[in-house]
Amino acid sequence: MTAPVRITSSTAGIGMAGLTALAIAVASSAAVAQPPAIPLGQIAPFTGSGAEFGEYYRDGAALGVQHLNAASEAVLGGPIIGNHITEDSATLPSPAIEAARGLVEVHGVPAIIGGWSSGVTVAVATSVTIPSEVLQVSNGSTSPLISVLPEDRDADLLFRTTASDALQGVVAAQLVAGEILDDYQFDSASTIFINNPYGQGLSNAFARSFQLRGGVVHAQVPHPEEVQPTYTSQLASALQDEPALLFAASYPAHTATFLSEARDLFDAVAWQFVDGNRSDDVIQALGADTVEGVIGTAPGQDPNIPGFQNFSEQFTAEFGRDRIPPFTESAYDAAIVIGLAAVKAYADGYENVDDITGPVLRDRLRDVANPPGLTIMAGDYDSIVAGIEAIMAGEEVQYSGAAGPVDFDENGDVLTPIAIWQFRDGVSETIEIRSPEDIPEE
Repeated sequence: MTAPVRITSSTAGIGMAGLTALAIAVASSAAVAQPPAIPLGQIAPFTGSGAEFGEYYRDGAALGVQHLNAASEAVLGGPIIGNHITEDSATLPSPAIEAARGLVEVHGVPAIIGGWSSGVTVAVATSVTIPSEVLQVSNGSTSPLISVLPEDRDADLLFRTTASDALQGVVAAQLVAGEILDDYQFDSASTIFINNPYGQGLSNAFARSFQLRGGVVHAQVPHPEEVQPTYTSQLASALQDEPALLFAASYPAHTATFLSEARDLFDAVAWQFVDGNRSDDVIQALGADTVEGVIGTAPGQDPNIPGFQNFSEQFTAEFGRDRIPPFTESAYDAAIVIGLAAVKAYADGYENVDDITGPVLRDRLRDVANPPGLTIMAGDYDSIVAGIEAIMAGEEVQYSGAAGPVDFDENGDVLTPIAIWQFRDGVSETIEIRSPEDIPEE
């Protein structure tokens, strides 16, 4: 990014003494070699069914790079992340694999942010990043498969900054079973889902949890990953036993087509959505009146936490956005934790870019993200500066992200809130946030 970093208002209060100390620190660091500036890769859906989201994820990560490099310049005398190279996944595994290969083999990236689609993330992990010993931190892949991916069992090179759908499926089932909202309850459902790890995992998590609550699941029906002109055969299977609700776990372009057919051909208009359907394209395709009042779930962030407030204000100002789709803030978090791991590598004596490999970053990711230690707050320049200083001094730190705590477990997973949202007046609005502590295991 060539645009200047936007410094938060807290920086303006440093004062002359602070500026003098900062100048001395920069001058001192300039006397020695600058830190190694690693190249950072990213794959995002600029085309395909998730095309409306790609530029947001690119910009979310870019803001993280800006913030981290501004703090690194102040403390270390140079940026810690060099080129930020973003490639198109096309929302499909094969193009994403080729894009990832280019990032690894041509640009030599030790880490990749992405992808959004769990099918993309799993394919890239098994075909490219794990065999090449490159770290992958996904900002939007929620499939439960990612937690237990066999190829990553020993490699430990696949992480994510958003929660598994093991959580979202439970909240979705609680909704349908009438445990959360007044006057919202159904006794039966069928699911239609995209046939990849995301759709399969979410459909299964919802169905299991709903059945445990006494609900009836008539059918779970997959549809192809590539967008189809019609989904009448899948809808006929899903709706043949007249479920009270159709649970849709898919992406925008698929959703727009099969729900139009559900409405027009099957007179089925009782739907519940997930994060993949929370889309302006769905509103435009179906019409605001058609989706008015439809409820969904999504891994989300608590808008009241400082990290998200910092991120939201600066993201909107920097890129002129009027909305923040799900997983934009977690792209920012992915960039920050990768960069902080690079700072830790530098503090540990890795002074050359080529020496900071995927395993080197992996071995330091939990050190900079997980408690205990000094809290590094998302979007807070002074806090990021203090965090880098602490890392260089050999002190413990923990990162508090825009999407919530980035506390990686042994599977590389984090726990973030689940949002309940609704289409109202042509936009989607969050109506409730469910904290991970308040969500049952199943």
